[in-house]
Amino acid sequence: MSVEELARLIQRALKRSKAVEIDGLGVFAHTDNGGISFTDENRPRIFIAYAVEDGALAERLFKDLTARGLAAWLDRRKLLPGQNWPRRIEDAIASSNFFIACFSRNSARKRGGFQAEIRYALDCASRLPLDDVFLIPVRLDDCRVPTRIQRETQYVDLFPDWNTGLERILQIVGDQTLLAA
Repeated sequence: MSVEELARLIQRALKRSKAVEIDGLGVFAHTDNGGISFTDENRPRIFIAYAVEDGALAERLFKDLTARGLAAWLDRRKLLPGQNWPRRIEDAIASSNFFIACFSRNSARKRGGFQAEIRYALDCASRLPLDDVFLIPVRLDDCRVPTRIQRETQYVDLFPDWNTGLERILQIVGDQTLLAA
């Protein structure tokens, strides 16, 4: 797609809504004088992986991270009808600064998309400097974290005290963001 085609696409979308967000890039919006403004997306991008049975807790985490100014990515919030969702999910993981894997009794032994997302995230992490934090394992309940992850990475508990765990995640993201600046 050329720059001109992208500009026309954004203009058409702005005729139907107040703003157009392009994940990882920023937000295009109408200005008071009839122009178009662009706000650069410079907030840390965080992909949230979870088992469908844990959707309510993943949604809570998405809302808490977003409310604190982070650009959280949750499939049920970001995927659009008609999108090639496996490709879009891989793009979202690869373009994220952090990957939160939500482990629970529901997800730890489950086969399918959750496990595939973790494997892809581990592949993405293998291309980063060794001291960079990318994968943030989170336990939603008293479950077992897979040995491969537990062997190399400390996890965060969001139980029994959700807020304490959330603050720990925010500290990790903040510390890594400062180091990268």
